[in-house]
Amino acid sequence: MYCQVVFAVKYRKAVIQDVFKSELYGVIGNLINETGAKTLIVNGHFDHVHCLFQFYPKQAVSEIMKSAKSKSSKWLNESKLLEHRFEWQVAFGSFTYSEREIPNIFEYVQNQEIHHQKMTFREEYLIMLKAHNVDFSPEYLFKELE
Repeated sequence: MYCQVVFAVKYRKAVIQDVFKSELYGVIGNLINETGAKTLIVNGHFDHVHCLFQFYPKQAVSEIMKSAKSKSSKWLNESKLLEHRFEWQVAFGSFTYSEREIPNIFEYVQNQEIHHQKMTFREEYLIMLKAHNVDFSPEYLFKELE
């Protein structure tokens, strides 16, 4: 199965910096792979991350993300790349796709920097929820950017 997961920095703080973002995305991808899933691409913007990966029915997306998020925040804190303690927001969005959709989704994730010149993360996330017919309550959406 194929899944795109989207998660944000706690309080939506724009702290993912160009100087370390590629390394962070590589760490997240490797952590996803350590769970037995297969990372296709990890990319994002200053305040959030998109992960596209393949996983098996015996795996729970929540367990894959629990490992990737907790260990990547630990890596970031131990690396001392930021002045303050780093945390991800607790929640994440998870969206599944058919194999034929993967090239388009891969390109979408790959082009996050360009994409966010035209649209905010909140706008993007609302479109994703609506496109997948996900019922949601506004109070459970990612917090606004700080």
